Amino acid sequence: MNSQFGLMNVWTQGDLVTKAVAVLLIGMSLASWMVIIIKTLDLLKYKKIARGAEDFWHSEDFPAGLSKLGSDPGNPFRQLAIEGREATAHHRTTKAHLHDTLDVSDWVTRSLRNTIDEFTSRLQSGLAILASVGSTAPFIGLFGTVWGIYHALLAIGTAGQATIDKVAGPIGEALIMTALGLAVAIPAVLGYNALVRGNKGVLQKLNRFAHDLHAYFVTGARVSNGTSAKVVPMKKA
Repeated sequence: MNSQFGLMNVWTQGDLVTKAVAVLLIGMSLASWMVIIIKTLDLLKYKKIARGAEDFWHSEDFPAGLSKLGSDPGNPFRQLAIEGREATAHHRTTKAHLHDTLDVSDWVTRSLRNTIDEFTSRLQSGLAILASVGSTAPFIGLFGTVWGIYHALLAIGTAGQATIDKVAGPIGEALIMTALGLAVAIPAVLGYNALVRGNKGVLQKLNRFAHDLHAYFVTGARVSNGTSAKVVPMKKA
């Protein structure tokens, strides 16, 4: 049996199609790992921010709470607080626009929802790459296997011999393409599922924070998490 059996032998003996499939799978693997690493780092950052967002409500007034959220413009909790403040001020001081038909509660709700939707879109960017890689890589690898087996059988037919040492090497090398496709797809699927779960946790905390902000800007106090529906007062700016 060929002692050079393996991926390198597939590359050296494969034709243009086989090499193109191998390059495509390697490129898909690199792209998926880049997305996984970048989005994981972002997710860890947002989780850390979310844990510190509760300090906002332990402030004497709104400016003090805003300072506790830091100065990072990419902080979604800070963006929500600023958007809610600006929406409330705009609604109360502007009288000549269509939004005057909405009460302050509806106007603040819409403004906060727009901010959350923008952050959700940014948080989920790149996940489509993982979903595409996870769903297509096995089939691309299978195509490479079928193509390799076809050419291996042609070579065997030309040689006129079908002994085990003539068949096992070429067929085994072709099957490596299927294994390569699975090796690319499995991390992409696992990474996608993990990131979706992590994103869902961050969005839940962000929505809870937005709910509290809505209560604060409309009523002047934050709705507590207890069953008594009490409010926690905080001085406005």
